[in-house]
Amino acid sequence: MQVASITGKRQAQLVERETPHAWGDVVVVKIHKTPMCTEYKLYRDGHVTDVLGHEAAGEVVEVAQPGRVKVGDRVVVMPQYPCGTCRYCLAGDYVYCLNNLDILKLTGNSAGTATYAQYILKQDWLLIPIPDDMSTEHASMACCGLGPTFGAMQRLNINAYDTVLITGMGPVGLGGVVNAMYRGAKVIAVEPHPYRRNLALELGAAAAIDPNDPTAMQQILNLTDGKGVDKAVECAGTPEAQRFMINAVRRRAQVAFVAEAGEFTVHVSNDLLRKGLVVHGIWHWNLADTPRMMQTIRAMGHLLDKMITHRFPLSRVQDAWELQLAGDCGKVMLYPWGDPA
Repeated sequence: MQVASITGKRQAQLVERETPHAWGDVVVVKIHKTPMCTEYKLYRDGHVTDVLGHEAAGEVVEVAQPGRVKVGDRVVVMPQYPCGTCRYCLAGDYVYCLNNLDILKLTGNSAGTATYAQYILKQDWLLIPIPDDMSTEHASMACCGLGPTFGAMQRLNINAYDTVLITGMGPVGLGGVVNAMYRGAKVIAVEPHPYRRNLALELGAAAAIDPNDPTAMQQILNLTDGKGVDKAVECAGTPEAQRFMINAVRRRAQVAFVAEAGEFTVHVSNDLLRKGLVVHGIWHWNLADTPRMMQTIRAMGHLLDKMITHRFPLSRVQDAWELQLAGDCGKVMLYPWGDPA
């Protein structure tokens, strides 16, 4: 099969790898759609690897034993390779599993563990059936397109009474706008790139603010009767965006850190005690919420069509990454089997 490979700084190509085979409850999925996340950072930095991507939707093409799926089923592929038996997996919070399977050790081959490829291996219980009335492309947004912010908004119980701040209108933050629109919340988007600010407005944000504008914080106060926002979801992953979020919320607010990031300084007294903040760390959603996720996708299909701005065949992955680095895009989709229809 063909997979994408980073060969150097801003260099990529397709390479041939062994097509994986099913074993036990691990099945083979032919990937039809691969939403792109933040792998462009690896491309930018020259991180040489051909194990790329964690979002996909496709079709089951091989099973080793009777199980939860059968050949021909259309499915969304969930990330990681959790054990399926620990307390977190059994509760649906598999992303917190401490006993992830080592596919390389089990099979002797790392091929089939990433989604910038034509096939992937996955345990059958991590495959979500795609309803007949839903496109594969829309369904694939259950991964990182909508998933991280969906999980955050479930945890924060975001609803129509809330004004929500979302920092970072990249491939995750834009999905936060869509999720918040479905819940009826008022959204204030924060993003330095003008293309993505405009896209956030097209998706329904009440305001899109440039954090580099000296009046940015005052704009938020003006939009919230001088109090600050009720809840916030951080999707930028920079200390500047994290600090902006903390400063922008009202007292007794809730905030969720979604974007991967490093160290960030929090002043315990001023930020937590005096403000009374509730802080959450979350990057995905609980499998028990699958019906709600599918309901959101079905209702918000018209916004997903706006959020997905570009489509490329896998053979043009380097062009797709260059576009992401420029920032003039929303969610970008790869087609592993050729040009988009």
